Amino acid sequence: MSTLSELIAKHGEPNKANIEWLTLLLSEWQLVADLLFADLVLWVPSKQGDFIAVGHARPSSAATIFFRDITGETIKKEWLAIAKQAFESGEIAILKASDSTAGLPTKLSAIPVRRGSNSNEVGAPIALITRHTNIADSRTPNKLHINYVNCGNELLGMISEGSFPDFSTPTGPRRGAPRANDGLLRLDVEGIVTFASPNGLSAFNRLGIAGELEGKSLAEAATKIVKKQSTVDESLPLVLTGKAPWRADLESTNLTLSIRAIPLLKAGARTGAIVLCREITELRRQEQELLTKDAIIREIHHRVKNNLQTVASVMRIQTRRSDNPEVKDALEQAIRRVSAIALVHNTLAEGFTEEVNFDEVFADSMRLVGELASENSKTLKLRIDGKFGKLNSDQATPLAVALTELVTNAATHGLGSHGGLISLNSKRTAKQLSIEVEDNGVGLKKDSIGTGLGTQIIKTLIEGELRGKISWFSPKEGGTKVAINIPL
Repeated sequence: MSTLSELIAKHGEPNKANIEWLTLLLSEWQLVADLLFADLVLWVPSKQGDFIAVGHARPSSAATIFFRDITGETIKKEWLAIAKQAFESGEIAILKASDSTAGLPTKLSAIPVRRGSNSNEVGAPIALITRHTNIADSRTPNKLHINYVNCGNELLGMISEGSFPDFSTPTGPRRGAPRANDGLLRLDVEGIVTFASPNGLSAFNRLGIAGELEGKSLAEAATKIVKKQSTVDESLPLVLTGKAPWRADLESTNLTLSIRAIPLLKAGARTGAIVLCREITELRRQEQELLTKDAIIREIHHRVKNNLQTVASVMRIQTRRSDNPEVKDALEQAIRRVSAIALVHNTLAEGFTEEVNFDEVFADSMRLVGELASENSKTLKLRIDGKFGKLNSDQATPLAVALTELVTNAATHGLGSHGGLISLNSKRTAKQLSIEVEDNGVGLKKDSIGTGLGTQIIKTLIEGELRGKISWFSPKEGGTKVAINIPL
C-alpha cells in the first residue's frame, strides 16, 4: 500500500507543510472514529478534479462499513457532490438522504480539513474527511453514546477549523497511550467533570478517589493522590484541568494511570476538555524492569572492560620483564587483541543498546596501531574512507579484533621498517558490509597466506564468527590487498 506522501505526489499537488499536517492527523484520528462509532476516510483533491482516498480509520467501538481498505481509490460519484460542497464552502456538509455502502444503509457527512497555524487566520481546506455511520447498527442512545458522539463532533469541528490535532503536543511514548474505550472524562472550561464513562470512573476509583466524579473538580479530587507521591510530573495540574494537550502519569500505591488531556476549542476559545485515562501499572513495571536490566548489563560491560584492561596491564608487566624478543612480540600482539575487545565493551557500557558505533571503536583501535608504529620509529599513514555504521555487539567484537590484526600485520610485515601507507575502504548496504585493506609494502610471498597465527585468527573471526568471506591479493603495482565481505 502506498504511503500518504506517495499518494499525494502521484495524484495531487505535493506540499510539505500539508503532508506533515495530514500525517499528524492520521496519527490522532482513530480517537475520533471511536468516539463517533463511524468509519472515517481522508481525501485529498486530485489533478482530475475529484478526490483520492489517502487514509481510512475503522471504529473499534462499532462494526466497520468498509470491509476492505479504500485507500488509493477515487471517490464514488454518489459522494462527489457533497465532497465538493464541503471542500469549496469550507463548511461541514451532511447528505440528507441515506447512503448505501456494501449493502448497508449509512449516514454520510463531509468535513473540510484545514491546516493549523500560529495566526488566527483560517486558511482554505487542504483535504476532506467523509464520515460514514452505519444506520442498520443503530442503538438506543444512552448517556455514554451521546457524550461520546458529542465529543467526536467537537473534535470534527476543531479539524475543520485547523485546531486539531495540536502541533504543540509533546511527543510521548506510544506504548500505554489512553484510548476512548479505556476511560473518558468530559470537563467544562473550569475543569469540572460533566461526564465520566464507566471505565473512566472505575479507573479513578481503583486509584483511590472514592465516589462519583461528575460535578467535581478533577484536579481537586486527585489532590489526595498527588500529595502521597514522592515526585509529581510538572505537567500533571495542566492535564487534570484540561488546559494543555499533554500526557502525564498519576500514581497511587498499587496503581498507575496514564492520563491525556485534549483541550476542546471553538473559534480559538477553550470550551472544555476531553481527558482519557488508562491503567498502565503492569506496563510501567515492565519498563522499570527493562531499565534495571539495562543498567545491570551496562555495569557488566564496564566490569568486563576493566578486567580486560587488567589482563593487558599484567601482560605489559610480563613484557617488560622478558628478555626474549619472541616472547615480547607474542605478548604485545596479545595485548592489542585484548585491548580491541575492551574497546567494544567500553562502548557498550556507555550506551543503552547492544549496538556499537563501530566507526568510534575502529578509530580507537587504530590508536593502538599508531603506538606500535611510533615505538618502532616508523612513518605510518592511515587513510580511512567510508563508514561502518552501527553493528551488533556480537559482530563488533570479532570485527574489531580482525581489523586491528589486519592493520597491525600490514604495519609490521607489509611495510617493514620503512613505513608507508595503509588505506581502508568500507562500503555498507542494507545486506552487506564490504571492507578493503591495502598497503604499499613489499607484498605477499608465495604460499605464505594462512601460515601465521595472526592470519589464522583473522580467518577464524571473519569466516567463523561473522559468516563472511576474506581474500588476500598482491596487485601488480605492489603491496597487499585484503577484501572482506560480511553479511548483515
